[in-house]
Amino acid sequence: MSRWYIIHAYSGFENKVRDSIQSEAKRLQLEPYVEQIEVPTETITEVKRGKKVQTERKFMPGYVLAKLEMTDQVYHLVKNTPKVTGFLGPNGKPQAIADAQAARMLDTKEEAAAHGAKQKISVDYEIGDAVKVLDGPFATFNGTVEELDFDRGRVKVSVSIFGRATPVELEFEQVERVK
Repeated sequence: MSRWYIIHAYSGFENKVRDSIQSEAKRLQLEPYVEQIEVPTETITEVKRGKKVQTERKFMPGYVLAKLEMTDQVYHLVKNTPKVTGFLGPNGKPQAIADAQAARMLDTKEEAAAHGAKQKISVDYEIGDAVKVLDGPFATFNGTVEELDFDRGRVKVSVSIFGRATPVELEFEQVERVK
């Protein structure tokens, strides 16, 4: 019976480890025992140069999830894969995790659709940074970030209008950090 295991790999080589295990399983005709191998990722929305950009980011750098039927051959296949340091578990012994826990880590597309998953947003400025307004009625004004509202995708910027500091609420992509 296949169970989920967490494989510890060199950070940055997760996709290479996944591909190596799959191709080696095929070569050794162990495919029936290696059901699924996934690198947990999440989609985040970043604001770069005033534009929203969606990127995939590894949710658990250095780890690969694998649904395996653990036999001696499968254990040695995974353990001898380049860039793999071992399994997550006591003393490096493979310890299976619950299917529900694996589903949460993978945040599968079906699960995300069912929950209406919120995307994470990241911006390249923070509270106190000097920013320039890119568009709208305050375009070309410079100001200072006072608040970040990630739920609504808005930023409150204090701009100087007629010599007075005035708070203005804008969309994340309407401002960029002054270098």
